[in-house]
Amino acid sequence: MLSWEERRQLVKVANLYYVEGWTQQQIAKKIGVSRPVISKMLQKAKDVGIVEVYIKDENVHTVDLEKKLEEKFRLQDTVVVPATGLTPDMTRRAVGQAAGRYLAKHLASDVERLGISWGTTLAEVVKEYPFERRENMSVVPLVGGMGTKSVEIHANHLAYELAKKMNGKCCYLYAPAIVETEELKDRLVKMDDIAQVLEEGKNVQVAVIGIGNPHKGSTMKDIGYLQDADIQNLKKAGAIGDISSRFFDQDGTPIENNLNNRIIGLSLKDLRKIPYVIGVVEGAYKAESILAALQGGYVQTLIIDEETARALLN
Repeated sequence: MLSWEERRQLVKVANLYYVEGWTQQQIAKKIGVSRPVISKMLQKAKDVGIVEVYIKDENVHTVDLEKKLEEKFRLQDTVVVPATGLTPDMTRRAVGQAAGRYLAKHLASDVERLGISWGTTLAEVVKEYPFERRENMSVVPLVGGMGTKSVEIHANHLAYELAKKMNGKCCYLYAPAIVETEELKDRLVKMDDIAQVLEEGKNVQVAVIGIGNPHKGSTMKDIGYLQDADIQNLKKAGAIGDISSRFFDQDGTPIENNLNNRIIGLSLKDLRKIPYVIGVVEGAYKAESILAALQGGYVQTLIIDEETARALLN
């Protein structure tokens, strides 16, 4: 128990430091003690409850979520975007903006090969990415997607737009994401132009990917890549999510399914070998899909909205 005199002295020191803005050295000189003594007194003022420190900022709660996610899932980095009161479209835009800024800031100068998947959230990332000069950069689409519907979210288009913003170059995967038969897929992936791009995809240093839920809010269904029968088959096979149109179960294991064998793009096995993968996802309905992707070891950095972050932690 502190004596009245001790408590009065702690209050005096704390007031000079936190309210008046004095340095510890100035306080030490006034009271006639050494600076380390003042440091200990300030710590004691916190310990006994005389001083309580609050960080007054709207981002504090998201920073706390980031720390918890990094610890729980052993992530290299996490960005949680505040989204209270935002519509899904606004949230997607906010996540894309955060991811665009993050990528521009954290993409090392020696990275020369960047892979990109497809989807509405990644389209926002590319839209928000700043113009800069990375002449040595080559952007590679990680999955096919030739067609006339929603071309603005296809990997080829995103690779082109991102390369343009970087003042770099890109290549094109001239093939659909999903073909009718395994035989056709086997023939296509042996074609020189397609095989070369698929090989480049395996050797990117960084990849930016989205994560989808085939059973809810599926963009693949919206643009006609998946039919109701396909979704039922995926459900029977235990599919819980997809990355670059490759489906995996709740453990992150690629599913054994005819649909997975008809995809033209990077395999999940090859994705896992890429040194650094950034997952950009919006929507709490994808929480199970994200969890499975994390358990599968596909992602090192995650950029998501706060509602999805809370769903993951719960």
